Amino acid sequence: MAGKLQKGWFGGWWTTGVCLTALSYVPGLWAQMVLVNDTVSGYIGTDVNLHCTLTNPSLGMKITQVTWQKATNGSKQNVAISNPVMGISILPPYKDRMVFRNSSTRDGTIQLSRLKLEDEGVYICEFATFPDGNRENQLNLTVLAKPTNRMQATTSLLIAKAGMTEKIVVATCTSSNGKPPSTVSWETKLKGVAEYQEIRNPNGTFTVVSQYRLLPSREAHRQQLTCVVNYQLDRFTDSMTLNVLYEPEVRIDGFDGNWYLNRKDVKLTCISDANPPATSYQWKLLNGSLPDNVEVQNSTLFFKGPVTYSLAGTYVCEATNTIGTRSGQVEVNVTDKPLPRGIPGGIFGILGVVAAAALIISVAVTVFIVYRRQQKGRSDTDNDLIDLPPSHKPAPPPPKRKQEMKSHLTAEDIQVVHLDNMKEPEEEIQKLPPQPPYYDMAATEPTPHSDKMNSGNSKDSDVQYAELDTSALATSPSPRTSIHAGGDLVEYATIQANLC
Repeated sequence: MAGKLQKGWFGGWWTTGVCLTALSYVPGLWAQMVLVNDTVSGYIGTDVNLHCTLTNPSLGMKITQVTWQKATNGSKQNVAISNPVMGISILPPYKDRMVFRNSSTRDGTIQLSRLKLEDEGVYICEFATFPDGNRENQLNLTVLAKPTNRMQATTSLLIAKAGMTEKIVVATCTSSNGKPPSTVSWETKLKGVAEYQEIRNPNGTFTVVSQYRLLPSREAHRQQLTCVVNYQLDRFTDSMTLNVLYEPEVRIDGFDGNWYLNRKDVKLTCISDANPPATSYQWKLLNGSLPDNVEVQNSTLFFKGPVTYSLAGTYVCEATNTIGTRSGQVEVNVTDKPLPRGIPGGIFGILGVVAAAALIISVAVTVFIVYRRQQKGRSDTDNDLIDLPPSHKPAPPPPKRKQEMKSHLTAEDIQVVHLDNMKEPEEEIQKLPPQPPYYDMAATEPTPHSDKMNSGNSKDSDVQYAELDTSALATSPSPRTSIHAGGDLVEYATIQANLC
């Protein structure tokens, strides 16, 4: 197996060596020995240098010729030849525009002057050597063309018309004969749309055309529109100001709402916004004729003499320019006496806002103070309850008895006492000395609630009478019970009700 591996390794290298030896005679294999610029660019009409040098020549190698060729449609066309014996030969169409920069056979750099668009392409620099053969490399020449830029306003009049919906071209920006094509854009506050078209010219350059469309309006008048062209690192701008024609927009000034009897020197003025400006004004009184003491001076209506009731009415002013006619009107009222002049409405508005703000702030502060006081009162009450001595603190609810024990006396447990042994009248029974109260014989734990109940003075409504069998007490005498024979009835017993 080792023999097979060694044979395979030797066979592989032998094959590689044979291939490299054979390929060494193929032109262009050792192109890395010829140094060129990968890409060269220049503008039309300028000069460029196409660098080409042979490096690391082998010992004894002789350069016999340097040839420049241009790749055209898959074939090579000789452009310039430098031969140490035959001299230099420049072929058309480069005869008057190309020269070798150096006389050295190892430097084949050439200079191409007055670039043309057709000069663009792939150029091959080849060194013919002996005995090693030819060495070559190639570069790409790109010819640039600076565009011609211009902006042109439309020759049509921009007229704003009511009901108009179709946008029209207001300006055109053109970047022509550029290579590569330019980028065209617009800068404006107008609400229009831009259209773009790119055209490839027969000579390989490009023309970019952009049209800006807009619906003419009064708002578009005197707005600026700027065309921007970006090409490589260059920036071109051109601007124009729109001139939109529109009919007059009319308003009437002069009536302040305080025309009163015998007031003097009043007038009405017709103010119009129009492009072109209004050339004529017409005044009239709606549903009547103008007063006799009225003098019309172009856009102003002067009232001579004192104000009378005859001046009241609706006045109409019509303004006309070359685009159209529009009108405005005002209603004039005449009062007996002057209206009181108070604080201007604007000041009233400001004072109202300030007062409202102050009211809101005061309400918010009041609510906050009340809330804080309530919180403080609750906190003080909680602190007082914590600091009270045990005797003043409210008693906790009594603990629940065990299920087998009765928590309350039922109607069956309570009976009316019939004192058979008592012969005294009922009045004397009430005079008997108080006896110890009756307690349940079941063992209970004292609680603060029960202590409080025992310590208090019981009312008559809190005492009930029950009949008790003393047979159970005979076996377990208690100092709290009277000594009777088993089965006797206690004279009376008191039961204290649960005090809530």
